[in-house]
Amino acid sequence: MRRSLIQSITPFFAARIRRNHILLKSSYSSSSWALRDASSQSPSPSPDAVNMTDNCIKRMKELQATESSPDEKMLRLSVETGGCSGFQYVFNLDDKMNPDDRIFEREGVKLVVDDISYDFIKGATVDYVEELIHSAFQVSTNPSAVGGCSCKSSFMVKQ
Repeated sequence: MRRSLIQSITPFFAARIRRNHILLKSSYSSSSWALRDASSQSPSPSPDAVNMTDNCIKRMKELQATESSPDEKMLRLSVETGGCSGFQYVFNLDDKMNPDDRIFEREGVKLVVDDISYDFIKGATVDYVEELIHSAFQVSTNPSAVGGCSCKSSFMVKQ
């Protein structure tokens, strides 16, 4: 009996998800204490800082101006397993900070990244792109990535 395509590729994806989970877990355990002790708002820019483009700053200021909430919204960037390349970027607007967050600020706009995700996006640049089909925040450059999909929402990490 011939196996269906889904049955034949399921073990591949299951193994890939397990590998990515192990990478995320080991990354967190090896660096969480060191990152927690490091200052997240140093006066001089670090080469490992997560940067924001002018378009990203402009769009965040527009979003903050339309919010009726007294709490200022921050852009939260996190990395999750998944996507077509193994890991995917997730952007959210958030008004809460967690104890393990790193904060990157420019012109009053805050970008928040948790400890685990930070290891995967050190030195990255966040942009806001408006295209005919959609408009979205995206990571335009990531020194930790070796490849990804054409939509720039997922990536593979250097090993």
